[in-house]
Amino acid sequence: MSAHPYDLLTPDTVIDAVESTGRLSDARLLALNSYENRVYQVGIEDDLPLITKFYRPGRWALEQIEEEHSFSLELQAADISVVAPLVDEQQQSIHEFQGFQFALFTRRGGYPPELDNLDNLLVLG
Repeated sequence: MSAHPYDLLTPDTVIDAVESTGRLSDARLLALNSYENRVYQVGIEDDLPLITKFYRPGRWALEQIEEEHSFSLELQAADISVVAPLVDEQQQSIHEFQGFQFALFTRRGGYPPELDNLDNLLVLG
């Protein structure tokens, strides 16, 4: 039985990956639900936690991830409610660490839609 690539995605690897982007983690780590990828909330020293999404190795081509990120950033620029990936000084949203491609996102809580608000229904529609 061969090992799965995610077997190498240890808590230390997750923290080291985030720190490779120039941030300092406070070592708080929370695994979040995700079907296809691995997603974690990572505590950041003297700042709000970030969400880190590790893309399944061998599942997503770099071009597919770039397309997803580009679309998310377009939606965000159009004031559509979406959490787009963070972009660094080099205008990159995809990072690589020890063979894993990952992205960072601000942490945003969800909320239920106001079904009796017609404007809200229009946005959802």
